[in-house]
Amino acid sequence: MTILVNLDVMLARRKMSVGELAERIGITPANVSVLKNGRAKAIRFSTLDRICEVLDCQPGDVLEWVDGDGDESAL
Repeated sequence: MTILVNLDVMLARRKMSVGELAERIGITPANVSVLKNGRAKAIRFSTLDRICEVLDCQPGDVLEWVDGDGDESAL
């Protein structure tokens, strides 16, 4: 099982930079980049809540579960 983080997609749709999102949700740009690049091992619900509020989206717009190893080319 793999959880994919689609934060880059949501940022592009909202025409928002990593820095702007970081400032608006109260975490460092480095931590937003860790999330955006799929290197995070966990996310606090409070952070996910702020991301969804700022990006006007649902948690499922940001996080996606993929069966298997996350290699979508094998689908």
